[in-house]
Amino acid sequence: MKKLFNKILVANRSEIAVRVMNACRTLGIPCVAVYSEADVNARHRLSADEAVSIGPPPPRESYLDIDKIIEAAKSTGCDAIHPGYGFLAENPLFAQRCAEEQITFIGPSPDAITLLGNKVQSRIKMAEAGVPLIPGMKGTETDIEVYRKAAEEAGYPVMIKAAAGGGGKGMRIVNSPDDLVAAVEAAQREAKNAFDDDTVYLEKYIVNPRHIEFQVMADTHGNTVHLFERECSIQRRHQKIIEETPSIALDNDLRARMGADAVKVARAADYTNAGTVEFLLDASGKYYFLEMNTRIQVEHPITEMVTGTDLVVEQIRIAAGEPISEQLKNLTQRGHAIECRIYAEDGDNNFMPSTGRIVHYSEPSGPGVRVDSGVAGGIEVTIDYDPILAKLIVHAPTREQAIIKMIDALNNYKILGVRTSKKFMIDVMRHPEFADGRTYTDFIEKNMAERNTDQSDFRDLAVAAAAVASSNAGLTSTTVVAEGASIPEPAQLLGNWQIGDSITK
Repeated sequence: MKKLFNKILVANRSEIAVRVMNACRTLGIPCVAVYSEADVNARHRLSADEAVSIGPPPPRESYLDIDKIIEAAKSTGCDAIHPGYGFLAENPLFAQRCAEEQITFIGPSPDAITLLGNKVQSRIKMAEAGVPLIPGMKGTETDIEVYRKAAEEAGYPVMIKAAAGGGGKGMRIVNSPDDLVAAVEAAQREAKNAFDDDTVYLEKYIVNPRHIEFQVMADTHGNTVHLFERECSIQRRHQKIIEETPSIALDNDLRARMGADAVKVARAADYTNAGTVEFLLDASGKYYFLEMNTRIQVEHPITEMVTGTDLVVEQIRIAAGEPISEQLKNLTQRGHAIECRIYAEDGDNNFMPSTGRIVHYSEPSGPGVRVDSGVAGGIEVTIDYDPILAKLIVHAPTREQAIIKMIDALNNYKILGVRTSKKFMIDVMRHPEFADGRTYTDFIEKNMAERNTDQSDFRDLAVAAAAVASSNAGLTSTTVVAEGASIPEPAQLLGNWQIGDSITK
C-alpha cells in the first residue's frame, strides 16, 4: 500500500480523535495525539503512537492554541494534521497556518472554509449558483427598518441568525413585529459573545421542517460526489442528538434532486475533501439550502454503515492528492442505520451536564452494532469540554429492525458514575411518532415534554453496580430490586468502596 503521509497529528480529543486514529492505522500511518492536563489519562491519548501535552484544560490554552498544535506537529515530524470536528476544524486561520508551515491540512481550503463559514456570503454564492434558498435578507444590515421590511416580505414567523458560527448560537424565532427589535438585539449580543462577530441576518422561519443533510466528497481532480442523505431532525436546542439514514421523507426523485444540489453547492464553493450540505425540507416537499459544514460530521458513521465506506480514510487519501475512489462513484444505500449521541447529560433535567468519574463502563456488541467512544472505565468526565461521551450506531435491513436493535443496544450500554442521555434516547425510540417516521425539528418539544421520568431504567444500572460490589456487600450479579421499591443510586450499592484517585476496598 502506498504510504500517503509519514505521520498524522490529530488535533482533537475524545471519540473523534480515536476515530481518526483508527483510520490512520487502517492506512498504516503513525498518529500523534495532543492532550490537555485534563486529558492526561484520556482514551485518545493512550490510543496514539505518540502524545504531546499542550497545556491546561481551558480550550483556548490547549486545543484552540494554534501555535501549540503546530509546534506539536513539527516536533514529532508530522506532515499532516487532521482536525476532526469542533475546536480548530472550521478555522480558516488554522488551515492557512498549516499551509504556511508546509503541513497538509486534512480538510478544505482556507478560502472555502471562510466562504462557507459566513452564512450571508454563502447564501449570496448559492443564489448565484441556482441553489434553492430560504426567503430572507441577502446580506446583513444595522438598520432595523431593513429587518422590518424583510420580515414583512417573508411573512412571520421569521428567524434571526448569526452570520458566523452555528450550534444554535445567535438564533431567535420572531412570531410578530412587536418582538422583532428585541430579538435582533439579543441575537447580536449572543453572536458577539459566541463568535466575536455580532452580524446577523433574517430569513423566513420554516414551520415544522425536517433537517436533511447530504454527505459530499470532492477531490483535487475535479470529482465531486454525494453519499446520500442523513435525517437529523431530532434536536434539542438546535443540536442534533439522533440521526438516521435513509430518510423516510425522501423518495428516489427527491433524493436525486437534493443530492444534485448538494454537489452544486460544493462545486460553487470550489470545495475539496469531506463536507456536509444541510437543507430544510418543508411539509410540501420544498427544500432550502441551510449551510455547509466544512468538516467531517459527528454523524458520519451512519453513512459509512449504509454505504460500506470509511469516510475518514477517504479524507486522508484526498488530502494526499489521490482521486476519489471508484467505490465512492458507484454507491448504493444498503439497509438502515441510526445513531444516538451519548451525552454526559441528565435527560430528565433539561439536559443539564453531568460530571464525575466513570466507575463502570461496558459497551453493547453484536452484528450491526458499533460504538465510537472516547471514554473508558476510570476516566473523569469534567465540565471543560463538550459533554458527548460516545456515539452508538446500529445497522439493520429495515428501519423497524434498526429501531429494535438500537433500543436493545441502549439497554445494554452500561455507564456508571455520571448521568447520561440514554433513557431519553430509549423513550424517543419507543415513541409512536418516531416509529411512524414523523420526525420533525420540533419533535422533542412536541412529544417529549410529558414523558415518564421515573427510575425504572435504573434497575439494570443497580444490578451492574451490585455486581461490582458483590464480594464486599454480600450482593450477587443476579440481585433484583423489588418492583415499586425506591431505586438507589448506583454509587449507593458500592458498599465500602470509595471513589478517589483509584477505587479501592
